[in-house]
Amino acid sequence: MSDNFFKLKALKLKGFLSRKGLAQFIKFNIVGLMNTIIDFIVFSLLLLLGIGSVGAQIISYIAGSINSYVMNRNITFASILHKKETKKIEWRQFIRFGVLNLTVLAISLLCLYLLITKLGLHPIIAKIIVTGMTVTIGFYVSRKWVFRENDHLREM
Repeated sequence: MSDNFFKLKALKLKGFLSRKGLAQFIKFNIVGLMNTIIDFIVFSLLLLLGIGSVGAQIISYIAGSINSYVMNRNITFASILHKKETKKIEWRQFIRFGVLNLTVLAISLLCLYLLITKLGLHPIIAKIIVTGMTVTIGFYVSRKWVFRENDHLREM
């Protein structure tokens, strides 16, 4: 591979690790914590209302995901979007966000399965490992694909 390839990768990594990138990563994790709280509250309430755990999980995951989209679009990645653009749903981003969440969910389920059944890890340890992986993947793909900087130019 050429030196230019490695220079480009180094610049992208530097941008990811920049002060702005770190601030976005921290915001992304705070939003993630809020999503988890919403997910847990909705799940618990639905169980109390007599909805089964699978149905409750699907609905609560969707509730957390909607919160995640709104907060990440308007807070975490707002600086890369025009302010007026942050107030309305941009359907391409919303669809990309859905694709990302479904993909991350599938990756997390597969990794959990492999770590627990094939490597024999305790489920909590496996969950910690998978969460670290999926948070990093989710942030990177959100920043580079879902809420990418040049989307607002297509709307003009």
